[in-house]
Order: sequence, then structure tokens, then C-alpha cells
Amino acid sequence: MSKSRIRPYHSPAGGWGSLEATGRALAVQGVAASGTATLLRMNQPQGFDCPGCAWPDPKHTSSFEFCENGAKAMAWEATVKRCTPEVLAKHTVAELTTWNDYDLEMLGRLTHPMRYDAACDRYLPVSWENAFADIAQILSEFDNADQAEFYTSGRASNEAAFLFQLFARAFGTNNFPDCSNMCHEPTSVGLPQSLGVGKGTVLLEDFDKADAILIFGQNPGTNSPRMMTPLRDAARRGAAILSFNPFRERALERFQAPQNPIEMLSLTSTPITSRFFQVRVGGDAAALKGMMKACIAMDDAAVAADEARLLDVNFIQGHTKGYEALAEDLRATSWPAIERASGLTQAELEDAARTYLHAESAILVYGMGLTQHHRGTENVRLLTNLALLRGNVGRPGAGICPVRGHSNVQGNRTVGITEKPTTEFLDRLRAAFGFEPPRHHGHDTVQAIEAMQAGRIRAFVALGGNFATAVPDTNLSQRVMRNLDLTVTISTKLNRGHLVHGREAYILPCLARSEVDVQASGPQSITVEDSMSMVHASAGRNAPASEHLLSESAIVADLARATLGSNPDIPWEELIADYDRIRDAIEAVFPIFQGYNARIRVPGGFHLTSLARERIWATPSGKAEFIVYEGLDEDPHQDDPEALWLTTMRSHDQYNTTLYSHSDRYRGVFNQRMVVFINEAEMDRRGLHAGERVALETISTDGVERLLKGFKVVPYRLPDGCCGAYYPEANPLVPLYAHDPQSGTPSYKAVPVRIRRMAQGA
Repeated sequence: MSKSRIRPYHSPAGGWGSLEATGRALAVQGVAASGTATLLRMNQPQGFDCPGCAWPDPKHTSSFEFCENGAKAMAWEATVKRCTPEVLAKHTVAELTTWNDYDLEMLGRLTHPMRYDAACDRYLPVSWENAFADIAQILSEFDNADQAEFYTSGRASNEAAFLFQLFARAFGTNNFPDCSNMCHEPTSVGLPQSLGVGKGTVLLEDFDKADAILIFGQNPGTNSPRMMTPLRDAARRGAAILSFNPFRERALERFQAPQNPIEMLSLTSTPITSRFFQVRVGGDAAALKGMMKACIAMDDAAVAADEARLLDVNFIQGHTKGYEALAEDLRATSWPAIERASGLTQAELEDAARTYLHAESAILVYGMGLTQHHRGTENVRLLTNLALLRGNVGRPGAGICPVRGHSNVQGNRTVGITEKPTTEFLDRLRAAFGFEPPRHHGHDTVQAIEAMQAGRIRAFVALGGNFATAVPDTNLSQRVMRNLDLTVTISTKLNRGHLVHGREAYILPCLARSEVDVQASGPQSITVEDSMSMVHASAGRNAPASEHLLSESAIVADLARATLGSNPDIPWEELIADYDRIRDAIEAVFPIFQGYNARIRVPGGFHLTSLARERIWATPSGKAEFIVYEGLDEDPHQDDPEALWLTTMRSHDQYNTTLYSHSDRYRGVFNQRMVVFINEAEMDRRGLHAGERVALETISTDGVERLLKGFKVVPYRLPDGCCGAYYPEANPLVPLYAHDPQSGTPSYKAVPVRIRRMAQGA
């Protein structure tokens, strides 16, 4: 096992080491000793991509560089536990609905296609042929194609996602609610407005050249642990790292690299963050405006003193539009208002601005703490403003770095999973496959739920994911999903999405990414795109969990063929026989994939060109554009004196909606998840005590009561006026109406709530 091919668990100081963490994850899932050997052998340079986060591999080797979370994700796939028809026959759906999400997935890998039987309230086995025929029959009876929703998880490969959108558009709809709608859609909407591209502008090697790295609303220690290595390396060479987050995330304070023997043997660690700024929940916009106000004031002072300019004036004049309006707005914004909204002082923000101005090159990193707000799209553009002031786009060691979540959520969008397709894309699809695709826009996630509520939707077809748990306003969303005629899920393991089903429901079990996928032409590779637009191949090495499994791509193609009938212009069987043919089709529709099959055979894959990285701005004006952010509030203001702003977050032992345990050792929480984090001053103000059970109630504006009971009070260092609880447990508190109007992304990171004390024994 080569050190260059395996990266152990990236740990904050005091965390577990790689062997213990990996062994624990494997043991929990029941992976046999031989399975462990198989797992580790996959780290040889054979082209495998971790099914966890989308952070790129070092040097783009396409080897499996896994951290603790990667080990857990692999263990979850490689478990020896099986959710067979015999297992499901023992439990009614009503009973399974009472189980928690962890216990559902602990049943193991699905092994057979299953159909819901209302008479016995159980899932029973069904043949693949009958499943496809029955689903096709139901879909054929719809009045119009827009009565169906096609959901995509970020786990799906480029090949499966491309076929999925091809199927849905040939069926006649652009209804594509997807996981990106719930997390980074503000990036896809906001960055094109500012820079002309919907993705980040940095490569991994830029982290080796940056003088400063600013991190907004992102917790890499939990959500993308492999990011900790470039941050550690940057900190050790003296780069300034500034973190803006309501939570003082442990991994961003100190980091112990398990692959470094000196740190491990001496029990030392590397300080990561140069300065931590605890913004209030919803205070990032005010903090960004405060930093920019300080930057402009310092530049004005330099001009007055006849000193060198601190802003990149040549870049601003030659490459941007809208600077004067921005500067006028910032000069008019008062410091007291910025301090109130951000929770930070003028001195703190001026200090951050000074560090930023004196960095020759800077990377601006952000996560869902910036995007999951009512003004998430504007937040992204506001952060881009800060980059443009110093020309930190399109040069080495600088740029915008959105940290996407799932391993191929970005790739799904690149190959056509979008409810708002461009005319150019649809024209190319028509030319390649000989049918007229629908031209009207379809539904995003929020619109899909609203359409279900209105009775306009009859079917929901999901390519992976756990939609019923991930969505906001969970009680409403699950209620309307149960009114559907049909639900279909393509999955590896049982989750709550299978229990929140329509009158007819099917579970179609698929191969995992770690498993060998053999088609007519032999073993296949799939491809994925990471957060930095690197595309690489991935081929599984494990034996399939069941002989009855089909690949995601094969399931989509067989379902499409059953539904649409024979069509020589869309040769589903030929496409599935050799995935090179799918990639040829992708290249025909998306010229950015030129030379697709040849380029993925080069070690490390290839980079999808970013025009903004070349300082070519595909905006209407032909320039990078500043935005004027009106006011300071990211979310609608609340005058209620009892209001606290709730932010939802993930535990360290969690990936998206998948729970690896009920503990969060980074925050000192064990064997429980129904907790609310709040600082001691706010506890005293409300007469609360540590360990007390309380209810959280959303301060709703639609007259609907959203109340969750049973949260345990946990004292935690947070800004005043804020509290935190785990996702997805707190999702019922997030109203469907609370979303970004531009991107549709729900405001998971800012929900106004009241804390209600509960009677003893309640």
C-alpha cells in the first residue's frame, strides 16, 4: 500500500487516526477482513473516485485518496449486510416508518427490485421486466409529461445523469428537481451573473500559491476533510487563513495530519486559521460589505497620501463593470449597522480587510453557509465583488472556490440536469437524437413540492438520493408525496424516501460505484467531475452485492426503452453496451467534452475549461460585473424579541442525509442528535439549563405551525441571537416559502425560531 496512493483520515488535533477510524467504519458495517483488503487494494492507480465529497484528488492522480469520511462511505457500500426480500418481508412499511434513518440504512444493501403491495403494506420482489413494464404503463397514462418529476442525486455518474435527462426530455418534460437546488444553486445562478461561468475558477495547485485563503460558511473538517491537507500546507508556509463562521469549527483551529509521523508521535498539530471571525447567523453579507467598505476606505487613504493603490485599479478599469455604484453604496453604509448585522466589530473587519489587501493572491472559499439563505445568489455575487476588488480571478493562487458537496453534483449539471435548459443545449440534443425536446422551463425542488401540493404531479422518479428527508418543510413535503400515483427510486440502500411513497412504488437496486460494472463490451468505467472541474474515470473493483443488481445507467436505459418504445435515433441498448458510446453522445451535445474518451484515459483526467480563469467574461457586458447588495440582511428581518436565528448543520459522523452514527465528537455530542446549540448568555436570558428538553417553533409568516419537540439544550460558543441544530432533523422547521427567489434554494442556514420550554415529562 503506497503512501502516495492512500491518504488517511484527516484529523483535527486530538482526533482519531486513520486505522482506527477506518476500522471502526468497516466494523460498524460488517465488512469482513477480506473486504477490507479489497477496499484498500482499490487505492492502487486503477482509476477510482471516492463516492463521498467532491474535493479533488492531490495532483489529480485519479487514485482513491480517502479520508475518514471516504472510508465510511466505502464501508457503507462494501457492507456484508443485505436488505433482501426476506428481510423486508418481516416488516411493514408502517413499522419501518417508525425506525430512525440510521437503522434503516443498517439493514444493508438492497438486492432485488421491489414493488409496494398495499394489501400487506410491504415491499415484495418483482422481476426487472415487470417493474419496467408496470412503470412504463403508469407513465403512459399521464395527460402530459409535466405530471412527472425526475430527481437526481449528486452521486450519479455523468453517464447515468446524461441518460436520465435524455429519457425525461424524450418523455417530454424539463422537470428536474435535483440536489443542487438544495445546496449550491446560488453558485450556478450567481457566478454566471458576475463572471459568466457557473463554477469555481481555481485548481488545487492554486492553494500552493495563495498568500491568503478566506473561508466563508464552510466546515471542511466535516464536509470535505481532504481539503484540510492543502490548508495545513498553506498555514505551514505562512499563508493567512481567515475563517468566517458562527461555529468555531475544531478542524479549522488546529489540525493533526496522521500521515505526518512527527506530528503523530509528538502529539503536536498545526494551527490552521490565522483569525476566526464568528459572524452571526445571516451575518456574512454584512461582514463582506464591511470588509469591502474598509478596503475602499484604505485605498482612498492611499490615494490621499499619494501612496500605491491597494485595489487592483487596472483590473477594475479593464475587466469590470459597476465599481462606482458599488463604492457609492459601501461608503453610504454605516459601521454601526454593519456591526449589528454581522456581529463583528469595525476593528475586526478592518483587520480582515488589511490582511486581504496585503495578500498578493487570495482564494475565496465558501460553502452552504453562504448559499442556503433567502439572498443566497446575491451572497455569492457579494463574495465575488471582494475578489474583483483585488483582481483575484484569473491568475495563479487566486480565485473563487465554491466547495460542492456530493462527488458528482457538479458533473450532473454539466451534462444536462437542469430545469432551465439553454436553447443551444436543446438544439444540440435535437440534432444528436432526432426529437424535439421541450422548451419551457421545468420545476426545481421547491417548485416540484408546490406542484405536488397543488395536485399537478402524479409521479416522482429518483436517480439516487433521499429526497423525502432532504427537503424543507418535511411534514408538508412528505404528506404531498404520499398522494402521488407513482414513486420510483434507484438506490443502493433503504432510506426514508422508500417509505414516503405513492400508491404504486418501486425500488430499483443499483450497483455501487465501488463495484464492477460489466456490460456487453466488458467492464465499464464511469466518469465524474469534482469541485474544480476535473473530470476523471472511475472503475469499481468489488464484486456486486447481488447478482440481481443493474447499473444506474442500465436501469435508466431499460426504463426509457420500456416507456418510450423503440427509437433508432436513441439506441439505448447500444449506449449501454459500451459506455464510451454514452461519452461520445455527451461530447456531441456538449463540445466542452471534446476528446472525452481519449482524455479520460490520461492519468488524472482533464480539466473542463473555465473562461473566467482565462479572464474571458461570458456576461452580457463582456466584463466581470459588480453587484450592489441593497441593505445588510441575508434573510427577512424579524422584530420578535424572542427570535433566535437557527442554522442547520451536519455532524462529523454524517454525510448529507446518511448517518454513520448518532454522535458528533467534534462538538462533544454522543449517542444523540436532537440537540439545540446555544450560548450561555442566551440560555440565561431564557432561564434554560444544560440538558433541559425544549421545543423549537418557527416564526412563520403563513399561519402554519411548525413545532418540533424534544431538543436537548447544549451550551456552545455561538454569537448572541443564534442557535444551531442538526440537518435533517430540523428540516420540518424550514418553511417551503423561505427560499432564494433567484435560485430556489431553501434557507436551511437561517430560520427564525422561538425556544419553548417543555413541561417535565413532555
